[in-house]
Amino acid sequence: MLKNLMVHLDQSTRCEARLEIAVALARINHARLVGVFAQKAPSKLVGSISNWPPEEYVKASEGSKRKFEFATQGLESEWLDINKGTDSAILALVTDKARYFDLIIMGQHDESSVQYTPSELVEEVLTNSGRPVLIIPYVGDFSGEFKHPLIAWNTSSEAAHALNDALPLILKCDQAVILAFDSSLVRATASCKEVAVQLLCHGIKSKSEVMIIEDIGVMDMLLNNACDQGADLLVMGAHSHIGFPFISRGAGTRHILKTMVLPVLMSS
Repeated sequence: MLKNLMVHLDQSTRCEARLEIAVALARINHARLVGVFAQKAPSKLVGSISNWPPEEYVKASEGSKRKFEFATQGLESEWLDINKGTDSAILALVTDKARYFDLIIMGQHDESSVQYTPSELVEEVLTNSGRPVLIIPYVGDFSGEFKHPLIAWNTSSEAAHALNDALPLILKCDQAVILAFDSSLVRATASCKEVAVQLLCHGIKSKSEVMIIEDIGVMDMLLNNACDQGADLLVMGAHSHIGFPFISRGAGTRHILKTMVLPVLMSS
């Protein structure tokens, strides 16, 4: 059950999109929603403690609070300001706060826009909070209702965590697609059947596909498959080994975080 949600807030143009999804999820699940405002100090003030918080940070913070309170009317909600501007403080404090929630909603890092948060923030929360993270792309229109989820399955503990964590999000989906990727067709087919049984026990219909891994393009193949299937949510384990020495631990996760074109639920 999703009863306690956290959404990361900043001054980026896509913040309102992920706040809208977070609010929708809170309303659907009758959940509490906490907005955590955290963004970097202007570069000219990094390391300047005496001038903290600067006027532009205060304005951004106050604006974030107003938007959050307006969007969450009728919900049990709370807005918090990390009120720290260094990368290290943001990474540590947001990750620590995330440990106390059922789900964290964050935005994909956009290298082409103004950098309001550390580029590694999502990966840091994924790696060290112990909580599932729903990442919203910086382009595209999405809702909080996921009707066509694609579950990337590779029998790892991380994939198992992601499958379990995604259940509250996909209980009302039309049909889930289980995409098992392995070097063995027999092993992948067998594991797909097990996942299908798990989903059916929760009333979720599914179909299965197998993707045989032969080279390092597996993550691109996964994203292409998600597009071909018309998926509106990708569910996958973060930082898992997939059994191939040429794919280092975490490389696939970072590639997905960089190139994703649909919301992704990740767990580690």
